[in-house]
Amino acid sequence: MRTKFCVANWKMHKTVKEALAFLQDFIPLVDEINDREIGIAPTFVCLESIGNALKDTNIKLCAQNVFYEKKGAYTGEISPIMLKDLNVEYVIIGHSERRKYFYETDEIINRKIKACIDEKLNVIFCIGETIEERQSNKTFDVLKRQIEKGLENINNPDALVLAYEPVWAIGTGMVASQAQIEEAHAFIRSQLKELYYEKADMIRILYGGSVTPENIYSIMNTENVDGVLVGGASLDPVKFARIVRYEEQRRNE
Repeated sequence: MRTKFCVANWKMHKTVKEALAFLQDFIPLVDEINDREIGIAPTFVCLESIGNALKDTNIKLCAQNVFYEKKGAYTGEISPIMLKDLNVEYVIIGHSERRKYFYETDEIINRKIKACIDEKLNVIFCIGETIEERQSNKTFDVLKRQIEKGLENINNPDALVLAYEPVWAIGTGMVASQAQIEEAHAFIRSQLKELYYEKADMIRILYGGSVTPENIYSIMNTENVDGVLVGGASLDPVKFARIVRYEEQRRNE
């Protein structure tokens, strides 16, 4: 049985003060939950403060990015060792915004995944197609390429979580239908089985893309969906708590 996982990706939002204020409101709303994982990925400048605030809670500290070298003359970058030192447990790698705005290739993403696993950091590996690729019936081709190249020579699937995020649904208010999500997640599972055989059944696959309290119930009740990677709605402590407590939400027909 795969443990459900709800992750907040705050992107470039919240100062340290704002982040701590969020936690003051959020932690009491979820502190009794122990049957699923909860993660928060703040900005780099908030990691230490948030990490200290999350000690002795049920919430995992996550990072939004990483560089693939341990140290060196790489101005502005953060290494896996530095994240490990701050007690980060998960690192988001391959997010479409990193691919689009910072020109991260499948090869760069692969190096980042390797670097994290070498330091025993868990990885949330993001994949997904653009609207042009979906309209051209290239969704499966894109997902296959991203998985094969991103996970090339990655032999430790125990450290992996995948996140299917159709680019056209991120921050747009558009949400993939249950049928689209189920189809994509089933395909991803099949590709993981080609790489990892029976171990693929233990890899969680999250959905991301305009997740809200209103649609979380239907998303979480889609086959092969093991959790969500949440952007905008995770900035509000009440909204994110409602997402974490997804069974309490009514199906949004």
